[in-house]
Amino acid sequence: MHGISVLAVSLCLAVAAASPSWRQRITGGQNAGEGQFPYQVSLRDQQMVHFCGGAILNNRWIITGAKCVNGMDPANVLVWTGSQSLTRGGTNHQADRIIIHPNFNYLANDVAVVRVRTPIVLASDTFALQMANYRLDTALGAVLSGWGRRSMGSPAFPDWLQYLSVTIISQEECRDHFNDELIPDVVMCSAYPAGQSACVGDAGSPLVYNGELHGIVSWGMSCGGLHPDVFTRVSNQRAWVLAHTMQ
Repeated sequence: MHGISVLAVSLCLAVAAASPSWRQRITGGQNAGEGQFPYQVSLRDQQMVHFCGGAILNNRWIITGAKCVNGMDPANVLVWTGSQSLTRGGTNHQADRIIIHPNFNYLANDVAVVRVRTPIVLASDTFALQMANYRLDTALGAVLSGWGRRSMGSPAFPDWLQYLSVTIISQEECRDHFNDELIPDVVMCSAYPAGQSACVGDAGSPLVYNGELHGIVSWGMSCGGLHPDVFTRVSNQRAWVLAHTMQ
């Protein structure tokens, strides 16, 4: 047993399950450059309200977190592509299919794929991201992007896409912060300087290293880097994702 109790994390995850407004977000990030993250998408409801991030896999499919779309009707999900702004430029795509990993729970296999009704036009500002096919144990300089709020008290999501450079830490180091059973082999963790982390609005957003998708924002204990953030490990999910998105 290490650090935070199972009860504390369970309560955090129970809130996630009960409240559709709970999502993680980027705290302490900086503005993305024009075209810097062409694979990033915003998931929105029919009122055009952002609720999660995701990444383009090909011209029909995007990848996100299962928590983001679990129980949702595709008719109520829009996929926004091609802009760093939530309000300017970009293109909305109506979702027509959602597939949740069959073994999804709030600690593992937090991954889903969403198909759009009409093909995404791939270009320099709208580009597909390759999934990593190897396990990344530790690394410096991975990049997390998303539209999550900048702090717990922020009244709204930032209009402009934010990003952070993060450090991928080992499974053992991550487990030192949590109970061991909370960090299965199918997740990975990142550490930040104080004042930086994923936060509300960033769930489902991509973690990229060397131009490949390695992680999907899953859960965390705080905004501001007091504890590691936990990501779905994409290399473990790659075969499942390909089996459903090559159709």
